[in-house]
This record gives sequence, structure tokens and C-alpha cells, in this order.
Amino acid sequence: MNLNNDLKRPYPPIEVEQENVEYAKILLEDYAGEGGEDTAIHEYLFQSLVREEEKEIFKEIAEMEMHHLFILGELIWKLGYCPAFYTVDSSINCPIPWTSKYLNYSLDFKDILLEDIEREQRTIQRYQKHIEEIQDPYIQNILARIIEDEEYHICCLETLYHQYSF
Repeated sequence: MNLNNDLKRPYPPIEVEQENVEYAKILLEDYAGEGGEDTAIHEYLFQSLVREEEKEIFKEIAEMEMHHLFILGELIWKLGYCPAFYTVDSSINCPIPWTSKYLNYSLDFKDILLEDIEREQRTIQRYQKHIEEIQDPYIQNILARIIEDEEYHICCLETLYHQYSF
């Protein structure tokens, strides 16, 4: 299964209407938050190391998540904020650094797949929420396109789950 060739629709251009630090802070959650793209990359890389049979699919998903991370980093930068690996607690305006504590280190394949599917579903919900919060059509279009990839990841993970008849 070659994920990168299965999803051929191009991404919209990485543009913003204008600098907006508040929008950038929202995107930091998608970038380096607990359920963000940086976490997904590390999680799928870990899984590619411990699941020999599924190594390639996990590596391909990680590569797609890395592409999302890069896109989000560029958006954050264009919005006038540094794409550092942290989120910002708006109540105290304090950075919360990304940590490997966010990862699920389970070795049980059923648990891995169920957690991955659930994480992808939460990611889609978060992107949909951010599409509503961010009133910039360029960013909205990019997030909508990323959602398509996340939906495809769910499809692939569910296929794996059913192949093993858990």
C-alpha cells in the first residue's frame, strides 16, 4: 500500500491573508500539541520500529504527518510567530513544550491500531474546530486538505485492523 501515491490531490498554496499571532497560537496545538503532528510523527516512527510487518505503512503515514508539520510550521511563521515545538496556555500566556510523554508506547498491535484510529479521529475534530475559529480562507483550505489525509489514515488503519480480525 503506497499512501503517498494513493492521495494525489495537491495541497493549496501555503498562504495567509495577513499576520495574526492568535491564529498562529491556535495552529501550535496542531503543530506540537499533545495530539499534534509532531506527536503523530514520533508515534508512527516508533510503531514502524516495533511492528516489522507493518513497518512501511507506519513509515509512510509518518512521512505524510511530517509534510503536515512542515505546512503548519510555514503557516505559523507566515502568521508572524516562531514555529517552535510548544503550545501556549492562553490563560497564563505560558509555553508548554512538546514532550515524548505524549506518545503511546504500547506493543500490543490491537491497542496500537485502536489508539491510532482514535487519535486520527480526534485530530480531524480539532482541525474542524480550528477551521471554524480561524477566519482565513487560505488556512481553512489547507486544514481541510490535511483532514483528507487524516481520513485516509483512518481508512488504512481500519483496513489493517480488519485484516487481523481482532
